[in-house]
Amino acid sequence: MDIGYARVSTTKQDLARQLDALSAAGIEAQYIYVDKKSGATVNRPGLQEAMRHARAGDVIVVHTLDRFGRTARDTLNLVHELKERGIGIRTLADPLAIDTTAPDSSMAQLAFVMLALFAEMERTYSAERVAHARAVATAGGRRTGRPSVVDPAKLEHAVMLRDKGASIREITEKTGLKRTTLYRHLPPRSGQHDDGKQP
Repeated sequence: MDIGYARVSTTKQDLARQLDALSAAGIEAQYIYVDKKSGATVNRPGLQEAMRHARAGDVIVVHTLDRFGRTARDTLNLVHELKERGIGIRTLADPLAIDTTAPDSSMAQLAFVMLALFAEMERTYSAERVAHARAVATAGGRRTGRPSVVDPAKLEHAVMLRDKGASIREITEKTGLKRTTLYRHLPPRSGQHDDGKQP
């Protein structure tokens, strides 16, 4: 039987395209396993469950090969482990068809290795692009990361409370803002302890 596996890197990304493709390939929803974790994460319960469920003669189907392994080496190791158990891998949308259940197809084997390498290279380049953009932004004095969603009114209230001598603990209680948020947007004055009181 075919077993589907889908993965996105964050909880905010959408699995719909992968799930639609797996369903269109005839895989029932109860046999589709998902993860919302980075490919670099070792602990992927959805993949682990799919591999536990698979039996000799089954095929694990993914949208593209980069959804499967963390690195080229990890992908090759996973496929080797599954092959030893008589389980295949098939992709649906890679530019070069992958189907390890066709061992006599030298092109399929070559495509598998090439796509695993390309997926790892793209992850590396993506990480480098993000690091470069962050460095450029920091050098230019700009904040990096997700945009602030702090309520301006609450922040203004926090400033007023601090100016009146309130501690960080008191400010969090009265504004509902987290300590980490206050430290990010309202750095403590020099000489203050974490609770906002003078030593």
